[in-house]
Amino acid sequence: MGAYKIKDIEVLTGIKAHTLRIWEKRYGILIPNRTDTHIRTYSDKELAYLLNVSLLNKSGHKISKIAKLENEEISKLVWDINYNSSENSDDKLILALVELDERLFRDTLAQLIAAHGLEQTFTNFIIPFLDRIGVMWLIGTINPAQEHFITNLIRQKIISEIDKLPIPEKDTYAVMLYLPEHEWHELSLLFYQFLLRKRGMNTIYLGQSLPYDSLIECIEKLKPDALMTSWLTPVDEVFIVNYFKNLEVHTANITIFVGGAQINNYSDKLPKSLKEIKTYQDLEKYFN
Repeated sequence: MGAYKIKDIEVLTGIKAHTLRIWEKRYGILIPNRTDTHIRTYSDKELAYLLNVSLLNKSGHKISKIAKLENEEISKLVWDINYNSSENSDDKLILALVELDERLFRDTLAQLIAAHGLEQTFTNFIIPFLDRIGVMWLIGTINPAQEHFITNLIRQKIISEIDKLPIPEKDTYAVMLYLPEHEWHELSLLFYQFLLRKRGMNTIYLGQSLPYDSLIECIEKLKPDALMTSWLTPVDEVFIVNYFKNLEVHTANITIFVGGAQINNYSDKLPKSLKEIKTYQDLEKYFN
């Protein structure tokens, strides 16, 4: 499936292109295919191999020794690192994605959360990991099944952490969280729900792709103090501008918190009353 160029390998494994060329020449670590124009290309199998090499090298194994190991020996050493160490978590997450290894991903994520908590794990590990997945999308070397596999594991873990928190009393400050009808990317919204719940706020989570009329009905029935939504999927400028103009009219004095790439793209066109969230630190600014 994959046809990675050396620059792609550099981004995904953390191995500098110059270093990889030296390893190939000096130790015969890999002999990549080349295009008609002599550009190196690497397969999914070779990417997984290089991720394993990178893990071993970062864990103190010399490249000269790694180059002499059989695949079975590399697999055994990597197994010990993957399941008995909390180091090199970023490489483990990518390896789990490439090999669709649920156990590796879940165990790595659990180790990170145990060590750093969900807030720091999401900010310092998950967001950079999702950025790397974005690179893989751009170069066409990840398919929808892989992306769905990983994002659903992340989603499950965030929901699990939310379930551990107490349910706030109904008379506390209430925030209704939802995604508009065309939007399905909910990881950031789930994370915001976790942050709000952790701070003792009453969250009403309506989830993905909520029709506008249903949103208004819920607002009228539950009367939240604030709304929170995220827009990542590209939309027409007229549509997003009219959407928020109408929402402002229908929600009267309710504060509206908004985030996502599309909000940033059209921020100068949207109502000034909207409170834009670019990072979770913005959330802390508004709710502390």
